[in-house]
Amino acid sequence: MEILSNSLHALRALFQHTMDVLAPQDCFVCGGTSRGDAVCPDCADSLPRRPPTACPQCALPGLDGGRCAACTRTAPAYDATRAAYDFAFPVDALIHALKYRHQLSIATFLGDALAVHGADFGPGADLLLPMPLHPRRLAERGFNQAVELARAFARHRGLPLALAAVRKVRDLPPQAGLDREARLRSPRGAFESVQALDGKRVIVVDDVMTTGATLDELARCLKQQGASWVGNLVVARTPAPH
Repeated sequence: MEILSNSLHALRALFQHTMDVLAPQDCFVCGGTSRGDAVCPDCADSLPRRPPTACPQCALPGLDGGRCAACTRTAPAYDATRAAYDFAFPVDALIHALKYRHQLSIATFLGDALAVHGADFGPGADLLLPMPLHPRRLAERGFNQAVELARAFARHRGLPLALAAVRKVRDLPPQAGLDREARLRSPRGAFESVQALDGKRVIVVDDVMTTGATLDELARCLKQQGASWVGNLVVARTPAPH
């Protein structure tokens, strides 16, 4: 399965390179020429970055970079979170175009952004785990956006992609249709793993972190398999709940 995934990725990359040569890319945000990238340099510099003072555990606003009150009161199963951007325009539109319009050049741009923002994240990490998709959702979409986002970061850090370490065994309902309490309950029992991770430090890659409930459940699964540290590296973090 991993060999097939790598082969498909190589074919998509070759196709994208050919299209970049034959039809230079326009910037997704402003429409100007971006020289083959999904976003031009000026628009890339103006994307809403997550403040450095965010809570190091959940990436919500903290106190001068310290842990927020929620993490201090009830710590999640994951140990750290790094988000590159706020989930606000145009980052939300970029992620939507990647997931639902199959604009894979955006995955390359956002994956490179993760490599920059997460260059020092998770020191001593052993492997990189893209958030798994349920097989039904993968068949519908045709690709896992978290895998595409993780590839650039894996290359920059020289970390192996653990594509088969965890399976998603429950097809969760769309989170956009659930209130906060339902989102927190929904992911329970969603993941399954038979791979021993004794003492491993794992970085999980995903596109958006909302309540963090799914990432929390995945971290719990990984630690049950022996992982000593689990950190989330996400493209965007939603605002704090009111």
